[in-house]
Amino acid sequence: MIIMIGANPKPLLHLSLMLLVLFSSSTQSLRFELQSGHTKCISEDIKSNSMTVGKYLIVNPNEGQPLPDSVRVTVRVTSSYGNNYHYGDRVQSGQFAFAAVEAGDYMTCFWALDQTPATTLTVDFDWKTGVAAKDWSNVAKKGQVDVMELELRKLQDSVASIHDEMFYLREREEEMQELNRATNSRMFWLSLLSLLVCLSVAGMQLWHLKTFFEKKKLI
Repeated sequence: MIIMIGANPKPLLHLSLMLLVLFSSSTQSLRFELQSGHTKCISEDIKSNSMTVGKYLIVNPNEGQPLPDSVRVTVRVTSSYGNNYHYGDRVQSGQFAFAAVEAGDYMTCFWALDQTPATTLTVDFDWKTGVAAKDWSNVAKKGQVDVMELELRKLQDSVASIHDEMFYLREREEEMQELNRATNSRMFWLSLLSLLVCLSVAGMQLWHLKTFFEKKKLI
């Protein structure tokens, strides 16, 4: 619901949109260094049926000159189940886009080719998921919509994403509660079994001592 205050509701609409986008989507835009022969991985928790888009680029320290052919990285995007969603073999830049079929942690790993002498690469990586992964500029061009309608569409998608995220978190919570109940049940039976074993050992020791003393005619 949009609350209009006074004659200009756009600041409130902008604030609501910003808050909703922050909670319903995720954006990782970072720059990191990678030594030759080493690997660096970045993970992102993505729920099922969510769109995700990523772009990566090796930063050229010498602007105006091409990167050496030996300056390349191998990039792989995998799900928590080990399924491959993107693979770039010895590239200087690339991008990927897919709809997550499986919910969980997705891993993007960068491996720099081994070189002698060792060098350090700088990589720009931009990873967007959820509402942030949607290209709203193309939506505005194709649909020929004005600014207010575009913001309302963003708001609608953000609300839908938050709704799905709430159900996803509820499912994860139920899974954790079920895991806790199963763990507590196993610990109970393990403790009971340990107690029975201790009592059995103690009983056998008492029986052995009693038999020993009877043979020695001490009792």
